[in-house]
Amino acid sequence: MKRYFEFVGGSSAKFYEVSVCSNTVTTRFGRIGTEGQVQSKVFADSDAALKHAEKVIGSKLAKGYRETVAC
Repeated sequence: MKRYFEFVGGSSAKFYEVSVCSNTVTTRFGRIGTEGQVQSKVFADSDAALKHAEKVIGSKLAKGYRETVAC
């Protein structure tokens, strides 16, 4: 599963990408047009990884990020 979000407002133009592979959640984030930073977290099982990813996605949507198709 991979989902991509963008936030554009004021002087901000940011992206946030969440990928889940087995029990690992990888996030990539930064300013649109850059490669951004990458962070990974390993969880006990795939259910815990999915739960974490959904929590992070909910947080980003609450902050005004909108899901888009990555280019």
